Amino acid sequence: MPSRSSARLAALTVAAVCSAASTIALTSPAHADSVRVHDIQGTTRISPFAGQKVTDVPGIVTATRTYGSSKGFWLQDPTPDANPATSEGVFVFTSSTPKVAVGDAVTVTGTVSEYVPGGTSSGNQSVTEITKPAVTTVSTGNPVPAPVVVDEDAVPDAYAPQGDSAAANSVNGLTLDPSAYALDYYESLEGMNVQVADVRVVTATDPYSELWVTVKPWEHRSRRGGTVYGSYDSQNTGRLQIQSLGATADFPKADVGDTLEGTTTGPLDFNQFGGYTLVAAKLGTLASGGLERETTQKQSSRELAVATYNVENLDPSDATFDKHASAIVHNLQSPDIVSLEEIQDNNGAKDDGTVDANETVTKLIDAIVAAGGPKYDWRSVNPVNDQDGGEPGGNIRQVFLFNPERVSFVDRAGGDSTTAVGVAKVHGKAQLTVSPGRIDPANAAWNNSRKPLAGEFVFRGKTVFVIANHLNSKGGDQGLTAQYQPPVRSSEIQRHAQATEVNAFVKDILSVQKNANVIALGDMNDFEFSGTTKILEGDGELWSAIKSLPKSERYSYDYQGNQQVLDQILISPAIRRGCDVDYDSVHINAEFHDQISDHDPQVLRFRP
Repeated sequence: MPSRSSARLAALTVAAVCSAASTIALTSPAHADSVRVHDIQGTTRISPFAGQKVTDVPGIVTATRTYGSSKGFWLQDPTPDANPATSEGVFVFTSSTPKVAVGDAVTVTGTVSEYVPGGTSSGNQSVTEITKPAVTTVSTGNPVPAPVVVDEDAVPDAYAPQGDSAAANSVNGLTLDPSAYALDYYESLEGMNVQVADVRVVTATDPYSELWVTVKPWEHRSRRGGTVYGSYDSQNTGRLQIQSLGATADFPKADVGDTLEGTTTGPLDFNQFGGYTLVAAKLGTLASGGLERETTQKQSSRELAVATYNVENLDPSDATFDKHASAIVHNLQSPDIVSLEEIQDNNGAKDDGTVDANETVTKLIDAIVAAGGPKYDWRSVNPVNDQDGGEPGGNIRQVFLFNPERVSFVDRAGGDSTTAVGVAKVHGKAQLTVSPGRIDPANAAWNNSRKPLAGEFVFRGKTVFVIANHLNSKGGDQGLTAQYQPPVRSSEIQRHAQATEVNAFVKDILSVQKNANVIALGDMNDFEFSGTTKILEGDGELWSAIKSLPKSERYSYDYQGNQQVLDQILISPAIRRGCDVDYDSVHINAEFHDQISDHDPQVLRFRP
């Protein structure tokens, strides 16, 4: 998934200034008199008055937004119509600090606009707004319309209608059916004062003072209090993002499983970073659920423990080395082999041609020793400068850490950034032509993306082939709340090509030695049920071992209220047939507001 720190304009900016580039093409302006908010909102996602000037639209100010680049206020008609599909609220975009107060009865004259957060290329739904407003205050101190209660009984179980095939699967022109679809229900409340009560947190507070709750307590609940995303058809309709109209310093620091007790009330907005969002004028009180970081069990002397851990752009300037070391030593119990993803070069994001990462890795190894862990050795292959994607200048790559007291690495010279590793048959057994080496680095599948790192290890006399991966990210995919349903997952085209390459390499090993111990692991950037995983697994060459866990425990990442699998360890038949495979998704990061990485590490224990 996209990094939490990417592409954010400001910590509390929900939507940028309306601009031609991010506004739906509108009809020629016309004049409309005597319309009310529900007329403007209409029965579809696009206002029938889009592009038109409206005059003296009446309503009560329910909330004001005085920060960021989307300043304005929400207007709600206290006299609703009888149609549940038409919202009674609308955002009035003032561009500067609004001069109205909550409880003011006003009339607004302005132009109706459909603003698309993130721009039309994002595929996002639009927000109906009144822009360039002239506001007249009629009276002050009026009661705000009572909030609509959003709860498990109100939100439908089906997520979204199938989009109109004649409009590239857009739902924009479809008549809203708020009793049938969750996205239609939320859209029918756009801009209105809404309320949730006693809701459980399902994504922890992020650096932008946002969290996610669910109004459906039992919807695909995980063992630790989150909501599991288990298929493309289980989008989890009870998820709702919470922001605040107040100071960020007062926003609760919540972890998964905590509860916002009491009522949380405010207008329902839509933004590019998650879709429908309750922007709270009143926040509930945070009650801790007592969630604690997990610790896996220690491998026995005969078990090989192999782990994967995305350390999120680690470079020598970071202050997280001691915490990562503690996690590896104590929470992961010092695995014998650790595949690290997102190790940056020695000067991080400084783009000066540096590609070596020896300082980054050595600093981590020293911190592990200081935390009471083993003196790991390591292997990697430096990438070509600025060719592997990620943060510009950072040159992220995968690195093998291994405990030389427990496992040995088979070094075969010749592996470099551009030389492809192959498979040879020696005395009837498979071996790598170079170790460590990169899989087919010149293949177009790896353009601007990390190349897999293959290495040959020996544990108790048995050879184990390990392939460390960091596949193409989901950046560019349309969100679950997109106007296109189902959303387009454009990033998986390259990821599928990459999975095909990895599977082909595993086939090469198994064609030489059918009973070879092969592990492909890392940040696969895709789900255990995805097409990517199916391609990696092939015709049984590999199997994603996280599927050995109960469905309620299958996750390594928490994104927009959905706990999901991105990090995987896949194993060859020889390992799976051993019947002594023990898998653990060790939850130390994804569920916590003070995470040191946005990924949870994974550990596999088995007897080769």
